[in-house]
Amino acid sequence: MKNKRLFLGISTLAVISLMVTGCGKKAELKDGAEVAVSVKGAKFTATEYYENIKENNITKLIDMIDHALLDEAYKTDEKENDAVKAQIDQIKSYYGSDEDTYKSILMQYFGVEDEEAFEEMLRLEYKRNKAVTDYVSDNLTDKEIEKYYEKNIYPETKASHILISVDVKDDATEDEKKTAEEEAEKKAKDIIKKIKNGEKFADLAKKYSTDESNNEKGGDLGYFDPNDMVEEFRDALVELEVDEYTTKPVKSQFGYHIILKTGEKKKKALKEVKDEIKEKLADQKISEDNSVYYESLLKLREEKKIKWNDSALEKSYKEYMDNLIEQSKVKE
Repeated sequence: MKNKRLFLGISTLAVISLMVTGCGKKAELKDGAEVAVSVKGAKFTATEYYENIKENNITKLIDMIDHALLDEAYKTDEKENDAVKAQIDQIKSYYGSDEDTYKSILMQYFGVEDEEAFEEMLRLEYKRNKAVTDYVSDNLTDKEIEKYYEKNIYPETKASHILISVDVKDDATEDEKKTAEEEAEKKAKDIIKKIKNGEKFADLAKKYSTDESNNEKGGDLGYFDPNDMVEEFRDALVELEVDEYTTKPVKSQFGYHIILKTGEKKKKALKEVKDEIKEKLADQKISEDNSVYYESLLKLREEKKIKWNDSALEKSYKEYMDNLIEQSKVKE
């Protein structure tokens, strides 16, 4: 997804007990108020330490809460392992075998000291992403799902095409690129004239198409989901009737296409593709509005009825989440 948010925090916090009700109360530390550190006659209690860090280290507390909520619901599997490994490998690939640089990057950009902590952070974020996607998916309306089905789900379609690539060098000038574009378009238009004059589409594909993966098959692409094609190709294709071809060249990043629709299966029923639609709609909502991610996490935690027995901690948490949501709404 463009942009499922990465990593809500890395810091340290004393172990606390959350599941006690009450307003304005303070959490009891497992170590009570016993002295935690002494130096030159000065004594620092665990309570003093807790009071000092609780407002500034709320992110670690959030990590602890989410581990409790998500680790059981989203058990580690092969997909998670592969995703985490891929992200670690990607970071490493940027910095080669320089271990010091790698560790420095982990600390500077992710706030962790070593790969073990980095992996733990990635695993938690993977689970958060899954939880958010599931939450958004589960809260879609029937109307949203039906609208997507009508506008974006197509029957499997069979087609052939003739592709005329734009023949231009990487270092070409703007004028040279323009000339190459015009020549490719003109060639495509000339081929359409040949089709109108009765020449066979398959023969013309074999002779002129630059798509070497299928030109020898007369441009036959077989059956496919139109959504698997680039947008321009898909939009032109779905407007055609079977045995109809495009009367104008269709421009895409690959060049100019002439498309012939040769077959179409029955569209799948909504119930057959409902789960697929929900996943796509959820990803779309999350990528189009970054605040959806954080709002979903906030609601997920609220539904679990987390109880706070320290009002200052609860206030810090709410302020932190409100800030994340507001910041995510700022246009980049």
